[in-house]
Amino acid sequence: MMALKTKRGGGGSGGGRILVTINVLGSAGPLRFLVNEDERVADVIHTALRTFAREGRLPVLGTDLNNFLLYCAHTGYEALNPWETIGSNGSRKFVLCKKPEDAKTVETPASPAILRKGSGSWKAWINKSLSFMIPSH
Repeated sequence: MMALKTKRGGGGSGGGRILVTINVLGSAGPLRFLVNEDERVADVIHTALRTFAREGRLPVLGTDLNNFLLYCAHTGYEALNPWETIGSNGSRKFVLCKKPEDAKTVETPASPAILRKGSGSWKAWINKSLSFMIPSH
């Protein structure tokens, strides 16, 4: 029995292998794959993007890992540092999100549906209504 444990133990100076689960916003299901505990977060993001593309999942994400942030699923308020190791925070479940774009690059001319009076676009009406922030104090 002991011999089996040492064979599976992932001997060596580095950390062992762990199964990570990465949920991608907008995707139907999570990605699951094995990584070394001492692998950098940036490398895990790269592997997730390659796996996502290879499986033909939607939405199409692209391959530039600089456009994405990885969050811990349980304490997901701050993105993980791309240079830290994936095993350093003790979590095995993560969420992959696209980085938010700057407000300057998001500015686009208003769509014709919003400009036309009585266009009947309920989505445009809701977006316009929600954009007005009324302070409570």
